[in-house]
Amino acid sequence: MARREKPKGILRLPLFLLIWGIAALAMWLPATHALIRDDHATSRAFFYSGIVGLMMVTFIGLALANRVPRYGMLGQLLSLLGTFSVLPLYLAVPVHETLQSTSYLNAYFDMVSAITTTGADIFSDPARLPASLHLWRAQVGWMGGLLMWIAASAVLAPLSLGGFEVTARGQPGRSARSVPGMEKGDPRRQLMIVTKTLAPLYAGLTLLLWLLLMTTGEQSLTALSHAMSVMATSGISAVGGTDAAQSGFAGELIMFMFMFFALSRLTFSSDTAASGYGRLDRDPEFRIGLFLVFGLPVLMFLRHWVATFEVSGSGDWMQGLQSLWGAMFTVMSFLSTTGFESAEWGAARAWSGLDTPGLILMGLAVIGGGVATTAGGVKLLRVYALYQNGLRDMERLIHPSSISGAVAGNRRLQRDGAFVAWIFFMMFALSLAVIASLLAALGAPFEDALIMAIAALSTTGPLVEIAGSAPIALGQLASGAKLVLCFAMVLGRIETLAFIALLTPNLWRN
Repeated sequence: MARREKPKGILRLPLFLLIWGIAALAMWLPATHALIRDDHATSRAFFYSGIVGLMMVTFIGLALANRVPRYGMLGQLLSLLGTFSVLPLYLAVPVHETLQSTSYLNAYFDMVSAITTTGADIFSDPARLPASLHLWRAQVGWMGGLLMWIAASAVLAPLSLGGFEVTARGQPGRSARSVPGMEKGDPRRQLMIVTKTLAPLYAGLTLLLWLLLMTTGEQSLTALSHAMSVMATSGISAVGGTDAAQSGFAGELIMFMFMFFALSRLTFSSDTAASGYGRLDRDPEFRIGLFLVFGLPVLMFLRHWVATFEVSGSGDWMQGLQSLWGAMFTVMSFLSTTGFESAEWGAARAWSGLDTPGLILMGLAVIGGGVATTAGGVKLLRVYALYQNGLRDMERLIHPSSISGAVAGNRRLQRDGAFVAWIFFMMFALSLAVIASLLAALGAPFEDALIMAIAALSTTGPLVEIAGSAPIALGQLASGAKLVLCFAMVLGRIETLAFIALLTPNLWRN
C-alpha cells in the first residue's frame, strides 16, 4: 500500500489560515494604489493592516509547526464558512480606518457582502469612498468569486453539494467518488491542482475584460471594478452602476458576453461535467439560461409594443430596440446574480408607459445561474430537474403504464435528483420566510424585508435598489437587521444543504 504523501511547507497550515494570509497580502494592492494617488492615510490603513494580518498568520503557523492537522472535505467546508463569516472581521479593519465616519458593523457588513459576491451597497453615495477603497471592495468580491470557482470542484463536488447532489451518485454531504480508495486521498492536493488550473484562467478572463472595457473609453478603475464584478457576479461598481459608466452600449455588450460564464461551468471547465453533458450545446443549464435571456426580453418587448400600439397606433422602433437591449442585458445580469442594470432598462418602461415590476428581477435572481459558477440562487440545474420531473408526471397522467424514454444522463434527474432539488427548493423557501420574518420583526417594512431576504439568499445585492418602489437604505437599518442580513448572505453563498452538512458529528469528532 502506497504511503500517503503529506503536505509540505506552508501547505501544512489549515485552509482558513492560508486564505487569511492571501487576504493580508492582497491589502498591499490598494495600499500601493493609494500611495500612487497621494492618499497616504488610506495607504497606511491598508499597508499596516496587511502587516498585522501576516504577523498573526505567521504566529499561528509557528504554533502549529509541530502538529500536522488532518484535512478532510468537511474540514475544508468549515474553512469556507469561516472565510465568509469570520474573515470579514479582518477585512473590515482598513475599511473602518479609512472612512472613520462609519461604524465597524457597517464595514463588516460591506465586507461580508463583497466576499459572498452579494454586492449589497451599504454606502449609497460612491463619492463618499476613496478610489482605493472602491478597488478593495471589487477585489474582495473578485477573490470571493475565485474561491467559489475552486471550491466547487475541490470541495462541493466530492461532497455532492452546491447543486451536484442532483446528478451525483453519493448522498449530500458524503463522498460521491466511485473509484475505490479515492475517498482516502489528500483533499489538499486536489485543492492545489484545481487552484493551479483555474486561477490563471480566472485572472486572464478578468484582465481581458478589463482591457476591452478600457478600449470603449471607460476609466481604468471603473473598468477594473466592473470586470472583477462581472467575473465574480458581485455587482460592485466604483460609480454606482453601469448607467453611470462611460463605456455605453459597447461596454454593456462586452460585459453581456462575459456573463455567459455564470450560466454553466462548461463555458470554462469540464472538471465537474456530469455524464452525458460534456458538450456546452447539450448542457441543460446553458440551454435554459439562453431561453430565459432571449425569450423573456422578447415577451416583454411584445407586451410593450402592444401597449404602445394601443395608445398611439405606431411605435418608435429605435426606442423599441433600445428597450429590447436594456431588457436583455438586465435579465442576463440578474439571472447570473450580478445585478447590473442596463442604462436602457428605463427605456422599456418609458416607451410604453407601463411599469415593469421588480418581481421579474427577483424571480430571475431566485432562479440563479449555473452550478459550480460564481452565481447564486437556486441554480438552473435544480430548475431543470424539477422541469423534467414535471414533464414525466404529466406523461404518466396521460399514459400510466408508459416507460421513460429519457437518455441515461437524465435518469438520475427523474428519480432522486428531482426529489433532492425539491427538498433544496423547500429549504430555500423556508429560509426566505424565516429571514424575511426576522427582518420584519426588527422594524423593516414587509415588502422591504422580502426584497432584502431574496437579495441576500440569492447573493444579488442590487435588488435592494431596483426591485422595490424606492431604494432601500441599508445603512439606516437596525444593528440586528444588519447581522441577520450578514447571516443570510453567508447562508445563501454556501447554501443550506452545505450548512446542514457541517452539523454532522463526524466533523466535530475529528
